[in-house]
Amino acid sequence: MSEALSRTETMELGIVLERRKGTSAWADWAWRPVSVIPGAPPVDGPWRLLREGEGWAHFHAATLPLELFRSDTEGYKLNLSQEPPRLWVVLRPDETGEPGGVVPFVVTASAHECEAYQVSGVEMVETVPMPPEVTALVRDFTEQHHVDVPFVKRERKRHFPKQG
Repeated sequence: MSEALSRTETMELGIVLERRKGTSAWADWAWRPVSVIPGAPPVDGPWRLLREGEGWAHFHAATLPLELFRSDTEGYKLNLSQEPPRLWVVLRPDETGEPGGVVPFVVTASAHECEAYQVSGVEMVETVPMPPEVTALVRDFTEQHHVDVPFVKRERKRHFPKQG
């Protein structure tokens, strides 16, 4: 690594959503993120159709920043230890008329950050494979900024005075 990375790093990622024919009587279509496009331009206007087949289509639905923070290197380190590393894409319900009724909201490489969205119950959180150039950025950032914090066992506070 020739240049030092900054305290935070950002990379624009195009979010690719798949529309697949629904399998239930309640939904005509099922939507889910399937990949990201590193360095993608912004989506201005309607989603861009990338490819389609019988019963499915892929759309470039949004371009979101992947933001890396020094305070979350433990979450990146945990993700990089998995095979393969993943990105988490958070989708929110959308009332503005986008094709799927969902809108990409956040993309993260942190195994810890995604947990907050998973417990809310409002957002849909799915993983997609982390492309090699994103993996390289996350790994370089983590190696430069991660500091191991030693575990310190806390002494339990006694509720009653010690009998002696």
